[in-house]
Amino acid sequence: MPQSLVEYQSENHIATITLNDPKSLNAFSTPLKESVLAALKQADTDDDVRVIILQGAGGNFSSGGDIKEMLSEGIDKEVISNKLKGMVEGAGEVSLKLRSIHKPIIAKLEGAVAGAGMNLALTCDFRITADNAKFVQAFVHIGLIPDAGGVYLLNQLVGPAKTTELVMLGDKIGAQDMADLNLVNQVVTVEALDDAVLKLASRLSALPGKALSIMKDSLNTHAYSGLHEALDREVQQQAMLAKTDDFIEGVTAFIEKRKPVYKGK
Repeated sequence: MPQSLVEYQSENHIATITLNDPKSLNAFSTPLKESVLAALKQADTDDDVRVIILQGAGGNFSSGGDIKEMLSEGIDKEVISNKLKGMVEGAGEVSLKLRSIHKPIIAKLEGAVAGAGMNLALTCDFRITADNAKFVQAFVHIGLIPDAGGVYLLNQLVGPAKTTELVMLGDKIGAQDMADLNLVNQVVTVEALDDAVLKLASRLSALPGKALSIMKDSLNTHAYSGLHEALDREVQQQAMLAKTDDFIEGVTAFIEKRKPVYKGK
């Protein structure tokens, strides 16, 4: 039997959704996206579920967008632009679903937390990370912009100055750096990660769910009201960038494992 790209478990009022493509470091492919959305819908509509945990299999959360899928139909500019447009729309759809579910969602983070994977984690309500996690807004390295609401979310959480640094330089940052920026709620050892996430999930599950739901709705109104518009803008901008020479050079260099040479075209 082929493995499921997303595993779903529910116990003690806690639903656990696991991205399950460890060979790709849980890269966010279209099939994985569709499976995640189905799992989130299941957790959303199950009255027994009060809290959701989102995690990755194999010691990594997610490496971000699936570059193999991105290039699966070649690197003709029109073809890849249409392909990328659909993938960015899919990532945005998950971001919106994570916010529209009025139940607390905890991102359990370890290993690679990159690109769209990092931004989907930022969309969740709580983030607990192992100390081995590495976070990166990797898009600039192939001539793209953040998707899944990346610029919008970071600007809301840390302001424009730090957002500019994170997205334009695309440096890897560690778990403690994320904590110093208030982008994660807790940093623990890899060995303590499961217990820390379960402890928070259990605590939330014992709180009045209706009040938590109204709190999340209020936060959506006051802190995330521009997310939908930002996601729509990302789709158009990303499709445009996919037609640039710099993007073609970026993905070609990635495949050839060499340093790209950009010309600003």
